[in-house]
Amino acid sequence: MKTLDAISAVLIVVGALNWGLVGFFQFNLVGAVFGPASLLSRIVYALVGVAAIYWVAEWNAMRTRWVREEPGGSARPAQQL
Repeated sequence: MKTLDAISAVLIVVGALNWGLVGFFQFNLVGAVFGPASLLSRIVYALVGVAAIYWVAEWNAMRTRWVREEPGGSARPAQQL
């Protein structure tokens, strides 16, 4: 499941960056790469949407998956920056 979590995160970032480019520069990167209104563009948009729905629906479960148990029973984030 962690792999699906990571894939959905990447797709959400791609979607967010694309919307940022559209908002700031009126440039649609997905449309430029795959062609405006092409089947591939629509597939990318659909995957981004499904990833966002998955992320919202699984948010609490993902938080649990990405936290590991410490010896002694305390939990901490899997990675600390």
